Amino acid sequence: MRPLDVQGQPKSSRSKLARMGWNSFIVAAMIGIPLLLVFGMELIGRGTVHETWTWLTANWKLFELNALIVFLVFVLIYCIIGSLVLSVGISALLLSIVSLISYFKVKLIGEPFFPWDIFLNKESMNILPLVTTRTALVRIGLVFAIVAVIFLFRLWVPRLSLRPVTRVVLGALCIFALYSFGVRAPWVGTLLDRAGVNEIVWNQQENYGTNGLSLAFTMNVKNTIVPKPPGYSEPTMASLAESLNDMVGTSTANAASGVKPNVIFIMNEAFWDPTLLPNVTFSEDPVPTVHRLQQESTSGYLLSPQFGGGTSNVEFEVLTGQSMSFLPAGSVPYQQYISKPIPSMASYFKGLGYKSAAIHSYEGWFWNRENVYKHMGFDSFLSKDGFQNPEYRGDFIADDEVSKSIIKEVESNDNPTFIYAVTMQNHGPYDDHRYGSDNPVKVQGSLDDTARDTLETYVHGARDADRSLQLLIDHFEKSGEPTVVVFYGDHLPMLGYDYDVYVQSGFIPTAKSDQWSLEELKKMHSVPFVMWSNFDMAKEQVPVLSNSFLSAYVLDRLQMEKPAALAYNAELSKKIPGLLRNLVIDSDGQMHASVPASAAADVEKYRELQYDEMFGKQYLAKYTGAPSAAGAADPQGGRAVPNADGH
Repeated sequence: MRPLDVQGQPKSSRSKLARMGWNSFIVAAMIGIPLLLVFGMELIGRGTVHETWTWLTANWKLFELNALIVFLVFVLIYCIIGSLVLSVGISALLLSIVSLISYFKVKLIGEPFFPWDIFLNKESMNILPLVTTRTALVRIGLVFAIVAVIFLFRLWVPRLSLRPVTRVVLGALCIFALYSFGVRAPWVGTLLDRAGVNEIVWNQQENYGTNGLSLAFTMNVKNTIVPKPPGYSEPTMASLAESLNDMVGTSTANAASGVKPNVIFIMNEAFWDPTLLPNVTFSEDPVPTVHRLQQESTSGYLLSPQFGGGTSNVEFEVLTGQSMSFLPAGSVPYQQYISKPIPSMASYFKGLGYKSAAIHSYEGWFWNRENVYKHMGFDSFLSKDGFQNPEYRGDFIADDEVSKSIIKEVESNDNPTFIYAVTMQNHGPYDDHRYGSDNPVKVQGSLDDTARDTLETYVHGARDADRSLQLLIDHFEKSGEPTVVVFYGDHLPMLGYDYDVYVQSGFIPTAKSDQWSLEELKKMHSVPFVMWSNFDMAKEQVPVLSNSFLSAYVLDRLQMEKPAALAYNAELSKKIPGLLRNLVIDSDGQMHASVPASAAADVEKYRELQYDEMFGKQYLAKYTGAPSAAGAADPQGGRAVPNADGH
C-alpha cells in the first residue's frame, strides 16, 4: 500500500522513514481518535465510566456505527483544517459541546439534543442560567481543560497535512457519507439493519440511550422533513371535508344565537398544583382560587406534550388544534414549520368580528413569536418591550402585570376580544431565591434542604399566579361584558435536576423516565385547567384532555360553530381524549403506549388533516370554505349579553 503523502514535516536524510512513520501515526489517529471521542461523548451523557462501558460492551455494533459517524465528522474537519492536532481539538470541542447540551437537556427537561435545536439561535442562551451549579461548572470545566490540552500538543506535533487532492476527495466522500446517513440512503438502511439498529422515535431519550448520541442524532436529521401520510390525497380530503361539513352544520343548528363574549386564554408559565405532591405539606393553600374554581366551575386536566420547557409547542397545539404527536420528537413548529399563514383561534375569532390580541411578558423574538403570531392572524402582540414600567418579580415581569394588560386590552376595544396571554414570572430554574428568604408558604415533608428551597420558590410563584387569576375574576365580575377565562399551565415545572423534587416526594419512583409506567407518564404531563365566566355556563369535570383538543372543547362550551378541522377534533376527543406520542388515553380512561387499533383510522385522518394544513395543498379549505360564526352576527361587531343581568 502506497503511503499517504504528508506535508509539513522537517526535511532530513531520513525524511522518507519519517514520512512513513507519520503516515502510520495519521492512520492510527484516524482509527483511534473517533473511538476515544465516542467514548468521551457517551461518558458525558451517561455520567459514569461504568455505565458507559456497560453500554459499549453490550452494544459493540452500535458503538462501531457511532465511531463511523464520528470518523466521518473528524476526517471532514481534518480535510478542511489541514492540521491533524488542530482537527482533533476542534472535533473534540464540537462533539463535547453537543454532548454537554444533550446531557443538560436530558437532566432539565428529559429531552436530548436534536438536529433542529441548532436553529434555536438566541433561545438556546436561555439555558445558561440552568447550568451554573457547581457540579455543572466542574463538568464543563473538565471537558474544556481536556480540549485545551489537545490543542497544546500542536506545539510538539508537526502540522501533518494531507495533499490537497487527497483532502478534496476524502472530504467529498465524507460529505456524501454523512448526507447518506442523514437521509438514510438505501445502503445506510442496509448497514443499520445488519447492525440491528432499532430507532425508537416515540421515546427519544431511550433512543439516544440505546443507540448512542451520534447515531441517534444523525438518524433524527431525516425527521426535519415531515413525511406525507400514505393515505393523503385530494379525493381523500374531499371525502373527509364532506363529512366535516355535516358536523359543522349540526353545530350551527345547536348554537346559541348572538352571544359574543370576550374569550381569554391564559397560559401561565409552568403552572401546576404543588399540593398534588405526596409526603409534602404547606403552611397554607398556595392556589386557593384554582381549588375553588375546581369545585364551582368547569375544570379538569390537560395532557401537555411537554415537560419543563417547550412552551411554544403547547401554544401551537392550543391555537391551531394540531398535535405534536405527528411531528418529529423535540421539534419546534414555531421555529421550523410556520412560515406562512395558518388557521388558528386568532384568525377564527378575527373572522367573527373580534379583536385578536396576543400578550407575552417576555421578549417578542423568543420562539419566533413576532412572526408566528402574524401568520396566525393576531391583530396585535404585546411583548416585554410594550409593558409600561411593569413590576418585576425576580427576573421576570409579574403575573399581575399580565392580568392588568388583559383588562386594559379588553377595555380599549369596542369589539369583543380574543386574547391569548402567556406569563413568564414563574419560569425556572427555581434555585435562585428570586423572592428572598421570606417565602409566604412554608414547605415541610420528605425533602432535603435544596429540594425544599426549590419547591418553596416555585410555590411562591404559583401563589402569585393564582392571585393574578383572582385579579381578573374580580374585574370581570363587575363588568357588564360577557367574558370567559380559560386558565392553565403549559407544563409541569422543572423542579431540580433529574426530577429531584418529584422523586424525593414520592410523586414518581425514579428519575429514569424510560422506566415510568403509563400512569406515571400521565402524571408528569397532566396540568390543571379551569374555566370561569361571568354568565351562566354549566359545570363540567374533564378527567383528561389533550391541549390540541382544548380549543374545540371551549367552542363547544360556548356553543359556537367550529371550523371544520376543530369539528373533527371535537369528535375525535370523544374517542381519544388524550393523545401524546407515547401515551394515548381512550374514552374509558384506559391508557395505551400507542394508538389502539379501534381508533387508528380516526387518528390517521387527524394526521392527514394536520399535514394538509401545514405541509400539503390545503384541500380541506378548498372543499369546506371559510368558517363563520354560529347564529346571526352583529354587523357592528358589538357584544350581546347572555342574560339581562349580565350573568
